[in-house]
Amino acid sequence: MVTCYLRYVIDPYKLAEFERYGKMWIPLVEKHGGRHHGYFLPSEGASNVALAMFSFPSLAAYEAYRAKSLQDADCQAAFKYADETRCIVSYERSFFRPVFE
Repeated sequence: MVTCYLRYVIDPYKLAEFERYGKMWIPLVEKHGGRHHGYFLPSEGASNVALAMFSFPSLAAYEAYRAKSLQDADCQAAFKYADETRCIVSYERSFFRPVFE
């Protein structure tokens, strides 16, 4: 299993738009075989950093999801929404191997 960790720098004045964007992606990751662990929005501390995490059975499954997302109309709508609202300033993606009980 591999977990993708996304760290976003967001526009703090567009928090509602970013939250809507996150809610768009949760079912899309699930639709394409992943398990979404949620988006984490600013609360205390930095007001312009948000996080997201989701897992796939393997890195190959994640890569297949990425390829499918480029052809999926709902995924394209989510990408377009982020572009139009400009709620995301930048992001970085890292991968981890989770350890559970």
